[in-house]
Amino acid sequence: MDSETKRLLNTRKQQKSKKPIFKRTDSHKKKKLDDNWRRPRGLQGKLRKRIAAKGAIVQVGYGSPKAVRGLHPSGFEEVLVRNMADLQPIDPLYQAARIARTVGVRKRRTIEELAKSREIKILNPLPEEMMEEVERVEDVETEEEAV
Repeated sequence: MDSETKRLLNTRKQQKSKKPIFKRTDSHKKKKLDDNWRRPRGLQGKLRKRIAAKGAIVQVGYGSPKAVRGLHPSGFEEVLVRNMADLQPIDPLYQAARIARTVGVRKRRTIEELAKSREIKILNPLPEEMMEEVERVEDVETEEEAV
């Protein structure tokens, strides 16, 4: 990763730390309203009138630098992987794999092995203890099949 991208990622991190949480108007008053941001449209709405005590409103200045928008904090572009074929088009220089949550442990292990051989970074690898446990279970199953 070049120095300019590192600088922009640090800038994004600083901006995000200062960015307020944007909440929907009166979402704390009514149970049926989610906290999700919705633009205030009421004629007498205090948030629309930008009264400071009523909360922050979404504006252009809160955005992150365009060059690093959507990138993982490590600087890689995330690619969601559901099977072995999804690993083929990944370029390990600027892309990293995130294994989908629906993938089981066995298939996940084979995906991780293939990614390691192709030097592709995995953003959510299995912990080492889990890998050892899976190997033990597979050894037991192969012994049962042999009997």
